[in-house]
Amino acid sequence: MTVPNRFPRLRVLWSFARPHTRTLALGLVLALAGSGLGLASPMVTKWVLDALGTGGSLTGPIGALLGLLVLGAVISRWQWTKLGALGERVVLEARESMVRRFLRATVPAVTRHSPGELVTRVTSDTVLLREAATSSVIGLINGVVMLAGTLVLMSLLDVVLLGVTLAAVLVVVVLFALLMPTISKAQTRAQEQVGKLGGVLEGALRAIRTVKVSRAEERQSERILAHARTSAEHGVRAVRAEATAWTVAWSGVQLAIILILGIGAWRVGAGHLEVSSLIAFLLYAFGLMDPITELSQNFTGLQSGIAAAERIREINAIETEPVTRPHPRRGEPSRTGPVLELRGVTAAYGPEGGPAVRGVDLTVPRRGHLAIVGPSGAGKTTLFSLLLGFLEPQEGTLLLDGRPYAEHTRDEIRSRLAYVEQDAPIVPGTIRDNLLFSHPDATEEEMAAALAEVRLTGRVDVLDDGLDTPLSSTQVSGGERQRIALARALLRTPDVLLLDEATAQLDGLTEAAIHDCIRNRAATGAVVTIAHRLSTVIDADGIVVVDQGRVRAAGDHAGLLATDRLYRELVASLRIAELPDPAPAST
Repeated sequence: MTVPNRFPRLRVLWSFARPHTRTLALGLVLALAGSGLGLASPMVTKWVLDALGTGGSLTGPIGALLGLLVLGAVISRWQWTKLGALGERVVLEARESMVRRFLRATVPAVTRHSPGELVTRVTSDTVLLREAATSSVIGLINGVVMLAGTLVLMSLLDVVLLGVTLAAVLVVVVLFALLMPTISKAQTRAQEQVGKLGGVLEGALRAIRTVKVSRAEERQSERILAHARTSAEHGVRAVRAEATAWTVAWSGVQLAIILILGIGAWRVGAGHLEVSSLIAFLLYAFGLMDPITELSQNFTGLQSGIAAAERIREINAIETEPVTRPHPRRGEPSRTGPVLELRGVTAAYGPEGGPAVRGVDLTVPRRGHLAIVGPSGAGKTTLFSLLLGFLEPQEGTLLLDGRPYAEHTRDEIRSRLAYVEQDAPIVPGTIRDNLLFSHPDATEEEMAAALAEVRLTGRVDVLDDGLDTPLSSTQVSGGERQRIALARALLRTPDVLLLDEATAQLDGLTEAAIHDCIRNRAATGAVVTIAHRLSTVIDADGIVVVDQGRVRAAGDHAGLLATDRLYRELVASLRIAELPDPAPAST
């Protein structure tokens, strides 16, 4: 089964069903068999009436009706089960593909979309895909066959009455051909608005405290509901078009039945038609709505499914990270030089934006604490994104152990690094799940040691379920969240520990303990911090000042205070300098 190239939208939908061609073929055969049994019923009914008229035995026709009933029930259940299971498999495969794509995608590619929009594609769009990729296609084929079969059998009974029926069917077909593009366009736009609604709602719920403090509940509600209203407007347009089509279709068929009854009665009276044939013809006419209903419902479902399939397939355009080494390795790694190095690196977050960093040269010693400071937007976090492989340089080279990043896989690079984000997000699950997120095979002793380093042992010990206590953003403070993230990073000694203002939400005593931890780690490995506070910077072995995407200066605290104007301004404005000695009291 193939789909011609002139139907590109249908080909997108077919790409989801193609791996299940055999099951679809079986479902089609079962559907056609069921339709065939349904088409046979009026003819068997005619047989019953003819037997009554001639005084013949009713055993044969009644037995045939019962046989059709039982066989039809068996086939119907088999088809329903097969296609239902197939629909769930199609949904599962689509969800698996999208989830894996999301988590393998580059960070800039994912962050260009709102999380709510991506979640909507995994949840809502796949539900619309389920029926379209399985039942709708088969329903359309079956409906066409059943409609054609009904008309053929009608022609065997009476050609004159068939002409009346064809006129009604022609009106219905033309009407649906005119209205279906309108229905498809309205449903596509409604789905797009639902995706936007999910993105805005997700952002509002994430920032619910800010929304409330800003007294923005009503404004945010209106912004979110604007998408809901627009979606509803498009949905109402689709419903109106469907209602018009259905009303005209039902009215046309009913009018055809009235004409069939009147003309058929006249032909019976004239001796041109038997009563049993008229009754059988009427049964076909009454059943004519079944294939028309099946065609219209499945065509509508197909339109929704095609729109959903296109939105799902758009995920394939999201760029993913390479899983292999872009280039073969050359030579042995250096174990004596810097662990990380940037040479003339320029990078941007997209082709339409300017460089976030330009011509950066940076060396991270194998041991020691390196602090990166600078004003907001200077490119500090971008440097971390480059080191972690979240962002590819446009120019220049990054090296790990003296080897270019291109000679390492992403997993190899990240296995050498540990990273604590500024927001320190909690991974869904328990405290244990959070600690083991990077190293699932860590022991109880290693977890206990990491918790002790960040002074969380006492907090965990008083919990009823200890490490197995479920976590949520409402159950822990910002400082506790940062300490859990830091404990996760410290669980196994990394070669390089990257901290993005990891002490911003800690009290003084806990912060002092974390600084002790940083000093201990710096004695055996590399620690790189993005910092704005003296408590984080003062003990650093080296400080790098970044401004407007460039490395402006480097040195220690005292040296930079004496030589760099921007650093002095940062110290003064962010209060990260030591307080001056108090002036002597006047006498």
